[in-house]
Amino acid sequence: MDIRIDKIRKEFGDFPALHDVSLNIRSGELIALLGPSGSGKTTLLRLVAGLEFPSQGRILFGEEDASWKSVQERNVGFVFQHYALFKHMTVFDNVAFGLRVRGSENRPPKAEIRRRVEELIDMVQLSGMESRYPGQLSGGQRQRVALARAMAIEPRVLLLDEPFGALDAKVRKDLRKWLREFHDRTGHTTLFVTHDQEEALELADRVVVMSQGKIEQVGSADDIYDRPQSAFVFSFVGDSAKLPVTVANGDVSFKGAPTGLRTSTPNGEKHIFFRPRDIVLQDDGPAFEGRILSMRRLAGARIAEIDAGLGEGAERVEIELPLGVPAEQGSLIRFLPHRYAIF
Repeated sequence: MDIRIDKIRKEFGDFPALHDVSLNIRSGELIALLGPSGSGKTTLLRLVAGLEFPSQGRILFGEEDASWKSVQERNVGFVFQHYALFKHMTVFDNVAFGLRVRGSENRPPKAEIRRRVEELIDMVQLSGMESRYPGQLSGGQRQRVALARAMAIEPRVLLLDEPFGALDAKVRKDLRKWLREFHDRTGHTTLFVTHDQEEALELADRVVVMSQGKIEQVGSADDIYDRPQSAFVFSFVGDSAKLPVTVANGDVSFKGAPTGLRTSTPNGEKHIFFRPRDIVLQDDGPAFEGRILSMRRLAGARIAEIDAGLGEGAERVEIELPLGVPAEQGSLIRFLPHRYAIF
């Protein structure tokens, strides 16, 4: 099922939650909506679900305008962060619920319901637990029951709202791998909301980065991490360092001194962004420089916090140093980024 979000605006009273958002989702894609709290990602998911309706714009399922259709009419499956399972029902009955409450004209026969529920319980790797109650399951198992229940109605679209947000880090990691495999088997068009960058980059076919009710960038994990198109995306996704620079006719200078770096960015006061590991230490020649304030060990490297001499209240810069580099607190470090962006 293709989904087209066309110039959607959503306002709550005088507060604009989404500003002219447009997005095309291809059938069978797994799309992550990534952004900080208040970025509009959950509002967009609720609009696709039919739990909210747009102030302006359209949402199309295929060629059908679903903008004002109810959740039931859209036939979407929804999985929430906190499971929302019926505590008094067994695993089997929770998964079967959506089929059993259908009107008599749309309700499958009992044998068909049993076949479909057993198949889904097997797919989510919970065979043998059909008679258990939610209170007898782990958090990861409860979330898999919630997913099976959402899939039982054979939805056209699967929507996941922070599905692993209530789970610990180890369980989250295991479930991410499992969800990707599950999606590849079922092929449903899937849209999920997360504020976890690692989750989005690992799981999704494409990531939609949102900020303040707008889409900042849409792309693959490689696009988002390696080719960020705005200062927000660079600073939000992955570790990053930022320094003020001046651009004049393509030359980049720092505190009035040339760096030897070039850019196509227009003239003016800008910021250079780079990953802490994407630097080369310099013995002489143009470079950024600063004194080491502190260092900490991180796997096979050390992270050095640098005072670049920008004055009181300026952001500190972190760079990654190989273990063999002789450096200590108070040392002067000179470096240049070999991959960077200027905004």
